[in-house]
Amino acid sequence: MTLLVIAYLGGALTILSPCILPILPFIFARAGQPFLRSTLPMLAGMTATFSLVATLAAIGGGWAIEANEFGRLAALLLLALFGLGLISPRIATLLSQPVVGLGNRLMNAAGKPGSVPRAAGSLLLGIATGLLWAPCAGPILGLVLTGAALQGANLETTVLLVAYAAGAATSLALALFAGGRIFAALKRSLGVGERIRQVLGAAVIAGVGVIALGLDTGLLAKLSYASTSSFEQAVLDRLHTRQAEGGMEVASADNSILARNGKLFHADLPVEGRAPSLGGAVEWLNSPPLSAEALKGKVVLVDFWTYSCINCIRTIPYVRAWAEKYKDQGLVVIGVHAPEFAFEKKIDNVKKATSDFKIGYPVAIDNDYRIWRAFNNSYWPASYLIDAKGNIRYHHFGEGNYGRTEQAIQDLLREAGSDVATTAPVKPEAKGAEASADLKDIRSGETYIGYRQATGFASNEGLRPGSSGTYSIETPSLNEWGLSGSWTVGAEEATLDKSDGAITYRFSARDLHLVLGSDGSGKPVRFQVTIDGHAPGADHGTDTDADGNGTVTSTRLYQLVRQSGDVTPRTFSIRFLDPGVQAYAFTFG
Repeated sequence: MTLLVIAYLGGALTILSPCILPILPFIFARAGQPFLRSTLPMLAGMTATFSLVATLAAIGGGWAIEANEFGRLAALLLLALFGLGLISPRIATLLSQPVVGLGNRLMNAAGKPGSVPRAAGSLLLGIATGLLWAPCAGPILGLVLTGAALQGANLETTVLLVAYAAGAATSLALALFAGGRIFAALKRSLGVGERIRQVLGAAVIAGVGVIALGLDTGLLAKLSYASTSSFEQAVLDRLHTRQAEGGMEVASADNSILARNGKLFHADLPVEGRAPSLGGAVEWLNSPPLSAEALKGKVVLVDFWTYSCINCIRTIPYVRAWAEKYKDQGLVVIGVHAPEFAFEKKIDNVKKATSDFKIGYPVAIDNDYRIWRAFNNSYWPASYLIDAKGNIRYHHFGEGNYGRTEQAIQDLLREAGSDVATTAPVKPEAKGAEASADLKDIRSGETYIGYRQATGFASNEGLRPGSSGTYSIETPSLNEWGLSGSWTVGAEEATLDKSDGAITYRFSARDLHLVLGSDGSGKPVRFQVTIDGHAPGADHGTDTDADGNGTVTSTRLYQLVRQSGDVTPRTFSIRFLDPGVQAYAFTFG
């Protein structure tokens, strides 16, 4: 229910975002017409169409994306005709003749003099507008779509998407009500109703042009970046904090004293439910498949991770240290690798990452998210502690609180009969990307490059989803980024079509990482990094040298910057000397 309310509020905030500006003329064109026969059907059509298209997008099929593109073209034509009908009833009549039935509905919906608005016509226009409506993919909509991709398309996904769309429709209806009162006052006092109708028609035509040229996702987004995402992210961060706090139980020190006195020990950790099955993994690394029966009597730490996630990478040293420290005391650590990007589903990639991170404990490759769904998990990283009786007794989401987690491990081991001593928490020596983040200085957040979740895009030409384009970028503002050169921006990544392309980002953090790979040709891609136009020198990352040189040899996270001095906003640029590189996401530390 909480997520449902958040989805609704996230949709309602969409009206504050510039990406909704191109469809406002279509909404305000309903002003002054009967709400039940004109406005409500149009908003219902928008809501239903967006929910359907977004559900198809959640399924992730490329055919759905193509179908949506065809739908956009059809919608542009339909709404252009509608705009012309608003400007001139005579033009609308001529245009309606080749398609009599559709034309009549459009004329009724357009408010032809003497006509009565029909629900069917307004619904038709709502469907067309819904096809065009592509809200800025803020964190809340991103959460819904990511959850759908991970857990599969289901009724819950559709309900959340409908709630998001309904929130947007509600705010648009309120705006329309206010707009209608303004227009009514103008008509009474100035008698300019016809002129208003013609101005609205011109606005509709202009809106169609804006969308056709791609300015709705480029120029408009650039004018007011982060207008709603900051509100949405604040809500999500607050929700995440409350959920994480609910899983940070601390074991009782009094019970530890009782155990040393020879009495039975019971960890002061609540039972959160039975541990689900570990079945469903497509493959196991470092171990044969493990079952609940085989783990009976053991304390089990289940760690959900994915190998390009910086938060997971920074957690690995601790998980690795716990596995080594407590393996003889009865602890079994199981890493569940649940991929975020498509390249992380490739088993060979996971095997290489497991080797690179020196992970020796069992890893279940959960490409179908069966274990993920069984645990009802929603986070990377996420840790679940299972006691010797098969009950979940503790969980923690995200980085940090390693001392509390280790205390819980020790208490469950004692409860299982181990004589594990109370010792200081592990302090692994972490280097490179595995080192803990400099939280006090981070002012930049994870930024996706694929169009499905892209934010902060600042190239002059605007983002062109799914097609090759030539881009340019001037100096971006803080937390803005852009492409230069010839790129094809896909749903998850941007692929460089020709050599000498670059990505520029204005950031503020100690570390800058970028998930990079190749287009499948297997050829390495050379690159060169600059910071504020100069070689990084002492500020280079582990995957670059002091001159900024590096090579993409596999698909993974690359640490490109680690500032050695004071952390201040810097302009990062990476230029690729060879074509075929694929860029997925920026992360910071």
